[in-house]
Amino acid sequence: QVQLVESGGGLVQPGGSLRLSCAASGSIASIRAMGWYRQAPGKERDLVATITNRGTTNYADSVKGRFTISRDNAKNTVYLQMNSLKPEDTAVYYCYAEVIQTLTVFTTHWGQGAQVTVSS
Repeated sequence: QVQLVESGGGLVQPGGSLRLSCAASGSIASIRAMGWYRQAPGKERDLVATITNRGTTNYADSVKGRFTISRDNAKNTVYLQMNSLKPEDTAVYYCYAEVIQTLTVFTTHWGQGAQVTVSS
């Protein structure tokens, strides 16, 4: 069984910064990719950023230059540094991890979600 626990959400003013963390634990031999999605009220869950086990990153256009994703493979933890936050970044942020089961099979696990609210 794999668990992902998120932390670091909260309320911040426009232009401010927050850092999200997500730690994976349980039956984990290796993790392929980790990343973050977000879901605003009444909208679909959208990709924010991803990072592979080799450090290759990918960002949604809306967050490029403002958000930075990183990971600590030894701790099975992924981070999302969010700078220059805007009201439109308000959403529940979900982390995920692709846990490798065999050479060709992996399972995807999700965190419980962290609320990020950007408001003055």
